Amino acid sequence: MASEEQKKRGLIIVSNRLPLSLRKVDGGFESSLSSGGLVTALSGLTNSTTFKWFGWPGVNIPDPEEQKRAAESLEEKGAKGIFLEEELGHAHYNGFSNSILWPILHYQSGVDFNEDYWKAYQRVNEIFADTVANEAQDGDLIWVHDYHLLLLPALLRERLKSQGKKCPIGFTLHTPFPAGDFWRSLPVEKELLKGVLACDVIGFHTEEYKRNFTEACEQSLGAQATDSNGIKFEDHCAQVGVFVVGIDPQKFDNALKDDAVIKRIQELDEEYKDKIVIVGVDRLDYTKGLVQKLQGFEEFLKENPELAKKVVLIQVAVPSREDVKEYQELETEISTLVGKICGTYATPEGVPLIYIHRSVSFPELTALYCVAKACLITSRRDGMNLVASEYVACQEDRYGVLVLSELAGAASFMGHGSVTFHPSSTRELADAIHQAVTMDDEEKKRRYKELSEFVTTHTSAKWGQTFVDTLAKHSS
Repeated sequence: MASEEQKKRGLIIVSNRLPLSLRKVDGGFESSLSSGGLVTALSGLTNSTTFKWFGWPGVNIPDPEEQKRAAESLEEKGAKGIFLEEELGHAHYNGFSNSILWPILHYQSGVDFNEDYWKAYQRVNEIFADTVANEAQDGDLIWVHDYHLLLLPALLRERLKSQGKKCPIGFTLHTPFPAGDFWRSLPVEKELLKGVLACDVIGFHTEEYKRNFTEACEQSLGAQATDSNGIKFEDHCAQVGVFVVGIDPQKFDNALKDDAVIKRIQELDEEYKDKIVIVGVDRLDYTKGLVQKLQGFEEFLKENPELAKKVVLIQVAVPSREDVKEYQELETEISTLVGKICGTYATPEGVPLIYIHRSVSFPELTALYCVAKACLITSRRDGMNLVASEYVACQEDRYGVLVLSELAGAASFMGHGSVTFHPSSTRELADAIHQAVTMDDEEKKRRYKELSEFVTTHTSAKWGQTFVDTLAKHSS
């Protein structure tokens, strides 16, 4: 638990996007909490620590008067909006962050560098630094999140120092950090590394990502790794660690006891009583291996005609970055594959694949997780992938099988209790599905218990508190 002193001092969370949705109401603004991985992961902190959240509010508000009203609405929810001009925000987010950084962090090569996008990225990080430094009190803990803000820690350190404020700064990367050859393809990689190294504590989801980052700092900057998980660069030493992110299992326990959810589970159980349901839940992104998933499932159906009528894959693909060309092309490719599989294997009794291209509500998602006999995660690269934990949290007494790509961050911790495979191998994927749907009950139970223990001991609350406690040690 947080000490009284920690509560009083306060914590500043900084992310590209605020966890709030703003909407206009009667000349003013109303804000409501949105769902997302980071919101979920930090929800456990609200009981023990007072924190203020800084970020872009997700809407373009050019009028200064309207900005003021929007800021007041956000203030009521403990948030500080950082307003950006539309063009600048677009070049920073869709341009540099998601067209250049995101693919490189996920081991994609052949990315074109763009100077204008890079300038926008620098400018947005400066705007964030100015806002946070001016609002921070001496001694506040500052926790920066993710790849949109890699330059921010160094810019913040500079500004805080000039204002005579001492604030421990932490940073967490929620994506993979790639091996050297991928990272070095970025012409500005040194500047980005220096930005992060100004932190006191740097957190990654797995040992692999931490090791890749440390090696990049040594090779590109001549930084020195210390015996005590530190990286020394110039006159500063940053502590680097693995902080295992999780979910709030209680949230799913509560949902599974809700009357509406119980009713929905009963309806789905009845609907699919003669079927083996496999569930997939992904953002529609090329890193999630959705094309490979469908090709592997198609191979499974072809190789196992006796199971083709018994198995149904329910795939939720949440729309993402729909204004980016690569994502539009991916959506078209997936829709074509879905049509091909359904066209080949559908019968008057039903189809082996149900494709849901939209968000589903939390109660519906919980019910889907619960009725599925297996969950299929095919990420080609992933920071962690909390769907794995969410599925396990909904499977008590049902012992569903987790079929997990060995390249998802979650495989570092949940691989032993899962059926793992390489996501680029259609054959391995098809075999993994077959193993999951034909597994005996004893084996399912043994694997589930191992997974359940991990999910209940590595919660979001524990992750948040551990990071904050580690950061607080750098206060002196």
